[in-house]
Amino acid sequence: MHSDAPRLVVGAIIVDDLEQPTRVFAARRTSPVALAGLWEFPGGKTEVGETPEAALVREIREELSATISVGPEVPHASGAWPISDKYEMRLYFAAVAHGKLAPGDSHDELRWMAPSDLGSIAWLPSDAGAIETIQERLTTWAT
Repeated sequence: MHSDAPRLVVGAIIVDDLEQPTRVFAARRTSPVALAGLWEFPGGKTEVGETPEAALVREIREELSATISVGPEVPHASGAWPISDKYEMRLYFAAVAHGKLAPGDSHDELRWMAPSDLGSIAWLPSDAGAIETIQERLTTWAT
């Protein structure tokens, strides 16, 4: 891997049910200061040799104390969602398999929302770009 290649970040669009999702989970960040108070799809950076799915399971367990099952990816037109020159993101639908989502050091508020309400909160810029696509996917899920 080239050192100038963007580092992969993964995000979980946690829904209440992977078969028939009706609610979406959002987490409000406490750090870094520049991002505090903004909402995100929780996740984090992949480690070397780790699949995006494995990274997501690990990150959610570390950040939110629950085990998730990873569902379908929400791809960007170019494959990964661009964040910056240094990072790109892959988003996956997911659902809680074991445990209960609980805020750790990274988040101060957790919220379940109807898909139609996703536009009503201030998202991290990287996640904000995906909201419309996610809403479309959730609207057409059952059809």
